[in-house]
Amino acid sequence: MNVLARCVLQGTSRAFYWRHGETSKELVSRSAASLPCGFRSKSSLPDVREQTLIAVKPDGVHRRLVGQIMQRFEQRGFKLVGLKMLQVSEDLLAQHYCHLRTKPFYPSLQEYMTSGPVVAMVWEGHNVIQTSRIMVGHTNPAEAQAGTVRGDFSIHVSRNVVHASDSREGAEREIQLWFQGKELLNWESCDQTFTCEP
Repeated sequence: MNVLARCVLQGTSRAFYWRHGETSKELVSRSAASLPCGFRSKSSLPDVREQTLIAVKPDGVHRRLVGQIMQRFEQRGFKLVGLKMLQVSEDLLAQHYCHLRTKPFYPSLQEYMTSGPVVAMVWEGHNVIQTSRIMVGHTNPAEAQAGTVRGDFSIHVSRNVVHASDSREGAEREIQLWFQGKELLNWESCDQTFTCEP
């Protein structure tokens, strides 16, 4: 069932409950979940505003894996609130990987990350940071489980396809580095009540 059909079904259900004697209090409590797509400005569900940065690295872009990676997050039930494709500058990389700049492998990391475009995304949802790390898999693809992004699409740590924020603090810092506030959309999807308990 597509999103439009779900929206219509929710609206029809609300009318059904009204006609069949549901009290006004029950109807009001249900109304937030029944509003059409994009019309609620603040979610009533717990922890669904947690956000994380997911970036498909140049090897993932060159290998045309962006769509498959995005599909995994959509199918899991997370909501895309930011998306851009860019050629990463050395300055942005230096800030993003500030904890690695003194490592001997940093020059090769920098060369790799500037070898092609990167697709950066911000995903939102309940427990999205921890869940994304599990979905992406171990940093070293040789240790990543089958079914994870790295376990399915990568074989060497130097080309591990994707980046995922590792903590709430890290996600907040990285999102501010990669996106301006106006580039993130605050919208409500009709299927939120089907992916997280109110």
